[in-house]
Amino acid sequence: MPLVVFCGLPYSGKSRRVEELRGALAAEGRAVYVVNDAAVLGTEDATVYGDSAREKALRGALRAAVERRLSRHDVVILDSLNYIKGFRYELYCLSRAAHTPLCLVYCVRPGGVSGGPQVAGATDNQGQNGSVSWRPRTEERGRPLAAGSSALREPQTVDFVVSGRTQVNVPKELEQENTKAPDLPAPVTPDFDKDAKGDSSALYPPELMEALTLRFEAPDSRNRWDRPLFTLVGLEEPLPLAEIRAALFENQAPPPHQSTQSQPLASGSFLHQLDQITSQVLAGLMEAQKSAVPGDLLKLPGTTEHLQFTRALTMAELSRLRRQFISYTKMHPNNENLPQLANMFLQYLNQSLH
Repeated sequence: MPLVVFCGLPYSGKSRRVEELRGALAAEGRAVYVVNDAAVLGTEDATVYGDSAREKALRGALRAAVERRLSRHDVVILDSLNYIKGFRYELYCLSRAAHTPLCLVYCVRPGGVSGGPQVAGATDNQGQNGSVSWRPRTEERGRPLAAGSSALREPQTVDFVVSGRTQVNVPKELEQENTKAPDLPAPVTPDFDKDAKGDSSALYPPELMEALTLRFEAPDSRNRWDRPLFTLVGLEEPLPLAEIRAALFENQAPPPHQSTQSQPLASGSFLHQLDQITSQVLAGLMEAQKSAVPGDLLKLPGTTEHLQFTRALTMAELSRLRRQFISYTKMHPNNENLPQLANMFLQYLNQSLH
């Protein structure tokens, strides 16, 4: 059965979407396995992504857990950041080797991929962060006050200037009290962050969130390992269950490459028989061309293929072609081809010589 890879930064709602998809597939009677960081580490630990060595070990453990579960009968869901496209390509190769389809679900936080807890009221106070200065009131109507003036004995006032504009006059006795740092509201987590975190106990510091945002490699549907791609923005957008089912259960698995295919079993005497049969063919051709004229067909006993004789062939030339044929055949050993090795060698000689 297929592999579903979830991708996205922290606080993007991945775990909530994973649980939604798992419940929908389990309700249909399908066996679903979820692989996440907590299942591999034993507990969620956000500091893993701040250490390259530990993060590399985590990716290896996730890959091994997926490979153990991946089969043609179970649905495997990988719930992790999966922000490196090279790691997503490794998962694609796993599904291709297991002959199972794969799809990618990309969860994006509303307003962009960066996120994390925000401070309530930060936007409202942003407009007041202008240039602020305190200036003692030493002049009266543009003229300096005289020394010993009664104005010096009276409570002095200062001008509060914001961006060049005088706002209020504050008595000097209250200056020290007013210059104290105001009590900022406590950090408040937005409702989306509360929903996106779900049951997660891992907290990502702002520095780590910024680093993950810079390192994040967004999926691209033009890459074969990133398609089919489903992008979900926020938790309000419904999960496209119908499209995901079609991608998982109606699409064909990607064709395996030669590097991911298991070599067919061959007997221990295969190479010996290959060497013996090709040697007999060369000896028969050298003997047959002694009495042949250009245009004849050289026939060998026990074969259905013939070699067209156009010129005299040397043993060095035939030996070189024989080595090439043996090298190619060793890459694809198959005991079923033993009776046809002589005919296959003659076909190879016809194509190489003419």
